Amino acid sequence: MVLVLLFLVMLASLPGVGQTLPVTTHTLSNGMKILIHEDHDIPNVAMYLFYRIGSRNERPGTTGLSHFFEHMMFNGARKYGPKQFDIQMEKNGGSNNAYTSRDVTVYTDWFPRTALELMFDMEADRIRDLSFDPKMIESERGVVYSERRSSVDNNNFGLLYEQLNAAAYTAHPYGWPVVGWASDIESWTLEDLKNHFRAGYAPNNCLLVMTGSVTRDDVLALAKKHLESIPAQEGPLPVRTREPDQTGERRVTIVKPAQAPLLMMSYHVPPSRDADHVALEALSTVLSDGRSSRLYRRLVDGDQLALQVNAGQQLSLDPGQFLLTAQVRPDVDPARAEKALIEELESVRKNGITGQELEKARNQMLTDLYRDLKTIAGKANRLGQYEIFHGDHRKLSEADQRLEKLTAADVKRVAEKYFDAKNRTVATLIPEKQESGQ
Repeated sequence: MVLVLLFLVMLASLPGVGQTLPVTTHTLSNGMKILIHEDHDIPNVAMYLFYRIGSRNERPGTTGLSHFFEHMMFNGARKYGPKQFDIQMEKNGGSNNAYTSRDVTVYTDWFPRTALELMFDMEADRIRDLSFDPKMIESERGVVYSERRSSVDNNNFGLLYEQLNAAAYTAHPYGWPVVGWASDIESWTLEDLKNHFRAGYAPNNCLLVMTGSVTRDDVLALAKKHLESIPAQEGPLPVRTREPDQTGERRVTIVKPAQAPLLMMSYHVPPSRDADHVALEALSTVLSDGRSSRLYRRLVDGDQLALQVNAGQQLSLDPGQFLLTAQVRPDVDPARAEKALIEELESVRKNGITGQELEKARNQMLTDLYRDLKTIAGKANRLGQYEIFHGDHRKLSEADQRLEKLTAADVKRVAEKYFDAKNRTVATLIPEKQESGQ
């Protein structure tokens, strides 16, 4: 009842079901596409720059470069020197962040409307004239290497996830880590960096999303003043490699000091633009979203095999993964947790889900969507994601309609199609037994 009331309250305060989110578009002469959504409820602006470059655009020897530039973009350009981007942003009441994935690198700025031109000026400066100071490069190389050690080498989840991906992908670049292999981080050359930056940060490889207290005329005037003179480039080379169909289960086992076992399981699924994406999203919600979800009730509350369990898929341009993870209890054999997990997946394949489960999943997914659309940042991120991963930002306004059309039969069909044992990769981390007294 609480969930239903929350959903109705949010629904009443946001664009109605099926109502179009008003967005104007423009493409600069250098190829940069701009999406503009006006929201004058508060005098703030969200400025999101989606660069279509991620770890899939790297190659053996240069893995991790996309993530490296997420750091380097804050370390100085011609007009605004090292750390000045953050300093000027904070002085003007704003904040920023960034993230890198397999497919994109995204820079997020939030600031008062009074800083609008400053932000265009600073973004143009680092796109056009990013500094490649050797001392700064080596300093940031060390920072990235340290991040790899903390997030992968000394992190059980990160280590197991890296090895799972390496086993699940034999050809496609999704098989290597976003943070990069350690030997590649050590050996990037200045030429590698400049080539990657030139292709990835070309204006024609960037989607600019502006939401908040802006007008179309103001945004376009500033974009033409600060960004349009930046020349277009050839952009990243196309990713032509396609992962071959998996024809048998693959397994990875890691034995190392740990307090508890960890289990991961993945299945190959189609890219986000595929029609099956929404059914897979609903399935992940049924399986692991909340204490009443199937996997939580079975593995955590019921059989008490795991401390937590999750299921889901990332947005992806190429065929990706449906990932399931279970933090197994310290005294439990991970094989028991794996057996229970597979049994629950097989139950969905054989029997499907109930109408009540589908309705609950639909409400949860819509609630998440509307929660994002309450903020200018959430709208900017969703618009950019739909434009890049679903092929058109206008599909965002149809998200509720696709959920309404979704049936329990659709969910059962995708479970049958993708949760096949031949399509499965399993990775297990087993705690290494310590000698007594050590």
